[in-house]
Amino acid sequence: MSGHNKWSTIKRKKSAQDAKRGKIFTKVIKEITIAAREGGGDPDLNPRLRLAIQNAKGVNMPKENIERAIKKALGAEGSNYIETTFEGYGPCGVAVFVECLTDNNNRTVSSIRATFNKYGGSLGTNGSLSYLFERKGVFTIKPEGINLEELQLQLIDAGAEDIEEEGGRIIVTCAREDFGAINKKLQELGIEAEEAMLKRIPNDTKKLDVESAKKVLKFIEALEDDDDVQNVYHNLEMTDELAAVLEQ
Repeated sequence: MSGHNKWSTIKRKKSAQDAKRGKIFTKVIKEITIAAREGGGDPDLNPRLRLAIQNAKGVNMPKENIERAIKKALGAEGSNYIETTFEGYGPCGVAVFVECLTDNNNRTVSSIRATFNKYGGSLGTNGSLSYLFERKGVFTIKPEGINLEELQLQLIDAGAEDIEEEGGRIIVTCAREDFGAINKKLQELGIEAEEAMLKRIPNDTKKLDVESAKKVLKFIEALEDDDDVQNVYHNLEMTDELAAVLEQ
């Protein structure tokens, strides 16, 4: 799982550098909105909403904000978001997969295309990069009060593929089909994940020199700053040299 390791390291460094609380909340509210509209406002009967609420708590969203988002989603004035994805290559041939939630698909298509063009990337057709990424369950857990060895035994039995300490967090990775089982086991253990998501993990990573990698990271940041973008996945390898430069 070294590919996931390096990928998640980049994501976390990015978050630490520009933790824009409002933008994070906006993305979470969109997920709550689409989950509530699709499956109703009762999290006990709507697994996707239950997960969205869990992730909202993970970023310290106030309870009243969560309740307001659900109420608005169920009302006539709630936004009708659609899910759409984009695949292509960024600078230096790095593969990029973009997930969006939008209420205006034409605007989103135009914006994403413009960003790819600006940074010398190229958009591909949907499905063209599916072989490069595998959807896996990824859980981020605060380590306080947790016996890692005991947790490993419990989660491996539930289907976990990889459990490791990284960046002050415990990262648990599992196959897509075992996502529900891992989430259920954590609940049984009284552990609430800081984040629990199905993510696109690169099957292989691309190693670049520092200057080229920095160009790619600027491109990724530009995509992530788009209001319609929920997640950006890529296969850029986080080398020790690049990590040292980003920490400066």
